[in-house]
Amino acid sequence: MKSKFLTKTIIILSAISFFTDVASEMLYPIIPIYLKSVGFSIALIGLLEGVAESLAGLSKGFFGAWSDKIGRRVPFIRFGYALSSISKPLMGLFPFPFLIFIFRTFDRLGKGIRTSARDALLSDESTNEHKGKVFGFHRSLDTFGAVVGPLITLLLISFFIKDYRFLFILSAIPGLVVIALCFLLKEKKSYVSNSTKKYNINFFVFWNYLVNSSSNYKKVVIPLLLFSLFNSSDFFLLLKLKEYGFTDHNVILFYILFNLSYSIFSYPIGKLADKFGLHKLLAFGLFIFSFVYFSVNISGHTYWLLVTFFIYGLFNASTEGVSKALITNLVSKEETATALGSYNSFASITTLLASSMTGLIWNFFGSTVALCLSGAVGIIIFIYFAFLFKLK
Repeated sequence: MKSKFLTKTIIILSAISFFTDVASEMLYPIIPIYLKSVGFSIALIGLLEGVAESLAGLSKGFFGAWSDKIGRRVPFIRFGYALSSISKPLMGLFPFPFLIFIFRTFDRLGKGIRTSARDALLSDESTNEHKGKVFGFHRSLDTFGAVVGPLITLLLISFFIKDYRFLFILSAIPGLVVIALCFLLKEKKSYVSNSTKKYNINFFVFWNYLVNSSSNYKKVVIPLLLFSLFNSSDFFLLLKLKEYGFTDHNVILFYILFNLSYSIFSYPIGKLADKFGLHKLLAFGLFIFSFVYFSVNISGHTYWLLVTFFIYGLFNASTEGVSKALITNLVSKEETATALGSYNSFASITTLLASSMTGLIWNFFGSTVALCLSGAVGIIIFIYFAFLFKLK
């Protein structure tokens, strides 16, 4: 990797994301089980996750616009990561439903506070020619944390820990590393954004921004939001595995395989995106998405599904960081966080709708129809980015 694009700030931000994902993904597989054990009903678990994720998503636009307005990134990054790092172990220390509801909400709010400012700082540290590599490198380390975290949990629950409360408490260890790393970040030269002055900085700033944004921004964001209306939670792919009869441990291993693939491919895909065009790799990722959502219905054979889930990592590697890089190339530095935050806020709404819609279709028409419908929409958006997409 060439040092001309890999700055100290990019490395620190990537390390912060790695340790944060280690802490988060240690808990991800066991959160529903733990919540039930302390008195949550299934309905209350759904309400908690819905409130927490919606707050995180909607707040990204608000905090992104705020970051642009005052011209600062680091305070949002530090406070957001610290809030999440402190909230996780508190869920284990105080196993009471009301307090867990608050701590879990604070955990996700921390993500909403930091994400837009962090991605804007990554963009600030890069040039248009290296955006794919920068975001790809960051996603690679971030997602590797999602490999390490579940592996730690599998090891601990298999041999050492029977009370899941201790996993939450142990998540304080990577959390402390995250807080320490945040204080190594240095603010770049401050600026005051003129673009955000015309917007009222509130939780619905994302709507005003999209309405008043450039045509190029709309050409990227609106098709991606249409796609996200049918890109439901990965939980549904895991539920398909359960439908085929796989055990809980095996399902977690499939989830780890997907994240490993995502981590492996993110940086190489970023390099290819810089070389051949961000929108072309984005189109490739959408094609992979459709392939996976069709192929997962073809066979429940273990080897077929192992290949399918490994390939699925190419989808996220080709879309998550690449879409952010493409968006940041379309806007000025002074409104980068607002542009990213607005997209993420809308995406949180469409993703929530997508999961609800997929669940209803699955319930009434079966898993094959639900997943194939998502795959079909993926093909349509693939055609748009591959053959119809043009910027002014």
